[in-house]
Amino acid sequence: MSRPTIGVLALQGDVREHLAALTGAGADARPVRRPSELDAVDGLVIPGGESTTISKLVDIFELREPIDKRIADGMPVYGSCAGMIMLATEVLDGRADQRGFAGIDMTVRRNAFGRQVDSFEAPVEITGVAGGGFHAVFIRAPWVERVGAGVEVIGTVTGGPAAERIVAVRQGNLLATSFHPELTGDPRVHAYFVELARAA
Repeated sequence: MSRPTIGVLALQGDVREHLAALTGAGADARPVRRPSELDAVDGLVIPGGESTTISKLVDIFELREPIDKRIADGMPVYGSCAGMIMLATEVLDGRADQRGFAGIDMTVRRNAFGRQVDSFEAPVEITGVAGGGFHAVFIRAPWVERVGAGVEVIGTVTGGPAAERIVAVRQGNLLATSFHPELTGDPRVHAYFVELARAA
């Protein structure tokens, strides 16, 4: 598969930026809003945005069960920021009615970086992504407080008030980051995911 077809869940959030980054990384990228569009993709990106809103819209657009099934069948999925929250098995400081896809065995704290560092930028070393530290953009971002045995921690913040916090993980074909690589102009995280989808 030379150019995998990768969808971006286009219900809310920075969809356009992910589509552009995926295209630049060698994928055929397209928005996904309905189950028939989900059926046509090899992988899916859940973008940043507002996790409680995305959770509601997934139900309204009747995408929850189809996405759950595709994840169970091994479809590669990448979640950034709110997308990371949507992939977690447990969310702290979320809303009681908020439901994600529970694909990655991890506990994530919503808006974890707090008001002081609501939005900031910091270098992150990412295992499997060559070329040195990734300049990561965090916007009211979550962080990971616990990972299960099958989860690989592939990125932590290397300095500043959030040093050592887990901000990138992988479990099988599922990838998640606290930060927004689509806003940096650095294609390496998207290229990593495109390779993961190609290999799957």
